Amino acid sequence: MGNREDLLAGAKRCLMEKGYSGTTARDIAAAAGTSLAAIGYHFRTTKALLDAALIEAMEEWGKEIEQTLAADASLDGAPAQRFEATWTRIIESFDRLRPLWAIQFELIAQMDRLPELREAFATANRQAKLGLAAIFEHLDPAADERRAMAVGAFYQALLGGMAAQWLVDPEQAPSARDLLDALRTIGAGLGAEGQTE
Repeated sequence: MGNREDLLAGAKRCLMEKGYSGTTARDIAAAAGTSLAAIGYHFRTTKALLDAALIEAMEEWGKEIEQTLAADASLDGAPAQRFEATWTRIIESFDRLRPLWAIQFELIAQMDRLPELREAFATANRQAKLGLAAIFEHLDPAADERRAMAVGAFYQALLGGMAAQWLVDPEQAPSARDLLDALRTIGAGLGAEGQTE
């Protein structure tokens, strides 16, 4: 029988090349260099293998983003400079990780038909929010979980929105400098509102 890790690696390659709904058991077996029976032996179904491969790919991507953010957080300079440097690197990653983002949007559209994947996404989402709050704003969820979740949700919305815009039209998607300018404008408006109350 084929190796479980080979099957996961093959499934991840197929996901990136063909998408979730375009990948077949035969595609995975060929990419992994295993038999079709190996999928049943290790995962029972092709769908279970694809779900496991997708979750693993998302975790790997999350760790990569975390490393990127951690590296930029240690940069000297003002928070605005770190923000711009971090988002420049995140935007650069969209080209390389385009298939992973496309798969996530594909699956979000099908979420009502994939309850077990919805649960896995919900768990991953919660961890992502807390992780983003810790990385971007150094918030400790143990100290104030509600605040960490809210801040993390903001960064997650920004990240997902940027990915969506980049997938549709990378030439017109905002740059890191555009994001920084927009935040400054919004912040100034909120600050002015607070002064009038």
